[in-house]
Order: sequence, then structure tokens, then C-alpha cells
Amino acid sequence: MRRGRRRRLVQLVLFCPLSGALQRRLPGIKVKYLFLAWLGIFVGSWVVYMHYSSYSELCRGHVCRMIIGFVICLCVPGLKGQAMRLQITVLSICDQYNKGIISGSSCKDLCEDHTLAFQQCLSSSPTHQVYSGLWKEKEVIIKCGVSEALKVDSSPDSAPRREVVLFDKPTRGTSMDEFRDMLFNFLKSSLGDQPSLAALVDKIIAVADVSQDGKLSLAEAKSMWALLQQNDFLLTLSLQEKGHTSKLLGSCGDLYITEKIAHTSFYSMDAPPFLQPLLPSAIQRVIHQWFSPAWPRRAKIAIGLLEFVEEIFHGTYGNFYICETGFRNMGYNKKYDFKIVGLRKVATEMTIRQFLKGRHCEQNIDCTYGKDCVAPCDKLMKLCKSDVVQPNLAKVCGLLQEFLLHGVPPDLRDELEKQLKTCTTLSGLASQMEVHHSLVLNSLKTLLWKKISNTKYS
Repeated sequence: MRRGRRRRLVQLVLFCPLSGALQRRLPGIKVKYLFLAWLGIFVGSWVVYMHYSSYSELCRGHVCRMIIGFVICLCVPGLKGQAMRLQITVLSICDQYNKGIISGSSCKDLCEDHTLAFQQCLSSSPTHQVYSGLWKEKEVIIKCGVSEALKVDSSPDSAPRREVVLFDKPTRGTSMDEFRDMLFNFLKSSLGDQPSLAALVDKIIAVADVSQDGKLSLAEAKSMWALLQQNDFLLTLSLQEKGHTSKLLGSCGDLYITEKIAHTSFYSMDAPPFLQPLLPSAIQRVIHQWFSPAWPRRAKIAIGLLEFVEEIFHGTYGNFYICETGFRNMGYNKKYDFKIVGLRKVATEMTIRQFLKGRHCEQNIDCTYGKDCVAPCDKLMKLCKSDVVQPNLAKVCGLLQEFLLHGVPPDLRDELEKQLKTCTTLSGLASQMEVHHSLVLNSLKTLLWKKISNTKYS
């Protein structure tokens, strides 16, 4: 009896929008099929709603083009403490350029020639804006940082704003030597005391010198200083030599332009992010295998990735850590040369040490920087140690196990599987970091290179 009532209730819910005559014409339709159809429509509508509701939060290209001009603080009498009202004057980036406040090699194209245009939003964070763009009929990537300002009225609808003091340094009257010292001290605090910092300072000044007259104007210096406050710009500039990062093409204020990477993931097809937690890992691996490049091309990409790990391990400008290792942060160009996509997920050794210094912990997970840069916890002192448990090479080899072992030539499988397994067990202890890591890395590179050398894939 109760079962019949429940069935009747479901029929009423499903068929209530339909007339009685139409219901009688559908005797063969099972309630469960209609329920599944209704459920599919509901889930689809929810996904579309979530996509578009998050779009306005993530995509703030209009804010990229805006800069806060000034803030006037008024104290309201009769209140305890200070109640302040902000009066904001928002000027477009081109107004700032025309007034000589900012500079950059791409300002003329953006503001006068209009040959630089924003296109599709690629942002994954509201504070880091990424857009595809068109620059002189060439596809590029446009990036800028957006910092959330204090919402005085605590209203969730308050518009996002750029940092108030974005172009406040260096101040008027700063000499060229003083600006060099500013850059050197900033790089030392960011990258550590490296012998190559003086050369990097020269490189930064050369990039900032838009007029190419051998000296910097105040606008050129302010724009470069604002750019350097963005971690990914600093790393992009520092790691340009080996070609594993996107080529830096130009800038305007704190907005900068890089080349577009043809493939922004190791796989050309992946499940949508909202479905990934629902899909078993085995199904995701099958999808990856179906849409992956031919094995020799994967081997070439892997060699490039290993070279990048080698480059950032005690490289020219210090030691760097990949703090979110995943296929979505790594890609390749049309020639199957490796390119790092997510430089925001890469951190300098100094950044991680400063984060860990004096940090209280109960277990290792409390000493995590980013997603997977984990340091050991001293259980007695209840403080984080400074050595990262798992080095870049071990994490990368974990990715390569899935990326390379599928479809590997039979005569190479056993040796490649053995070397990758050895690689994933490496630790981040200082005693192992030098000789052992170099031996494992070079052995892997040699094994892969021998297999594809003297072929059309090399």
C-alpha cells in the first residue's frame, strides 16, 4: 500500500506539468526513465549556473585596466576610534600612461594603436587575472595581479579594486644607483644571496628601459617595480634562458604579455573539473591515454621536463620548488618542447624558508607550503624544519610513471619502470640533494634520449 502511494507521488511530481490527456498517451514511459531525465536536466542546469556565477568572480579584466588613483580618508567625529570613508578615483591604465605615471613596451599598442586586445578569460583566481589576447594579429597571453582592497562597508557586492599604493616606488628623486640597490636587496630577499644577482639587476634594467637610452625614467622604474611584486613575473624573467617558460613579450604598468603555449596540459583531453572528484582514477587514466601524444613525443616532452627540474635545482638564480605538481601546470609547444604553465605554483627556496621559520606544528601536514611542498615537523620542538621532504625530481617522476609507461616500447619498459620507481623514492635531505639526484636525473634523460635519438622525433 505504501509502495503504491510512493509511486503515485512520484508520478504526480513528474507529470504535474502535463495535461491528463497527454499523460494517458504516455503509457509506455517508465517513471524511472523520466526521473533520470529530470535529474539530468537539473544537474545540467546547476552546472551552467555555477559556471556563470563563478565567471564574474574569476574574470575581472575590467579591473586589470583600472588603477586606483588616490584615497581620501575622512575621520567622522563623535565615534570611538576612527571611521573612515574612502573616496576612490579610478583612472584607466591608459590615462596613467598618458600622464607619464607608468610606462612599458606595450603601452603604445594598448593605448594608442589599439593593436592589443583582451579576448577569452582564463583566470583560475580572482586575484590573478589571465586572458588570451591578440597582439598585432598574434595570439598572446595577458596577465596582471589584482589585490583585494579593504571593503569598508563590508558589502559582498563591493567592486574589486587594485592595490592603493601600486605605483608608489621608487619615489621622485631616487637616483639610478639607489634604484639598483633597491632591486638588489629585493632580489636578495626573494632569491637568496646568489652571486648572479648583479647580472639579474642589469637584465631587469634592460627590460625596463623602454626608450633604450641607458637610463630609466621614473615611470619606467615604477612600472618595473610593480611587475616584480608578482611572483610569476619575477620567475618568468629569471628563467628565460633555457626556454622552458613562456617568452616575455612586453608590458604596460603591472600588466605583462607572454607568448601563448599551444598545449597547456600534457593531455589534449581531460574530464571537466567538477566531474573529476566523481570519476574513478582508473577512468581518468583511460581518458588520458586515449588523448595523449605518441610515445616518442611524450619522451621528448619528458626530457624537457627533466631539464627544467635540473634548471631550477641550484640554478643560476638559486633553488626553486614546484609546489603543485600536476599535468595542468605543464604543457608543450607545437614542436613538443616542454613549457611550464603554472609558474605561480613555483616558489623560491627563500620564500619557503621564510614560511616555515618558527611555524608551529603537530605533524608534517602542518608544514605544507602550497599544495605539496611539505617539510618535516620536529615533534619535540613543535616547529617545522627547513628541508622539504619530497624534492621536485621525485614528484615529477611520479607524474612520468603515468605519462610514459603507457605505450612504452617493450624493450624499454623494465628499465624505465625501474628507474622511475627509484626516482620517486628520493628524499629532500641535504645529504642526497647533490650527487644522488644528479645521477638519477641524468640516467633517466640518457635512457629516453637514446631511444628517440636519430629519429624524426628527436
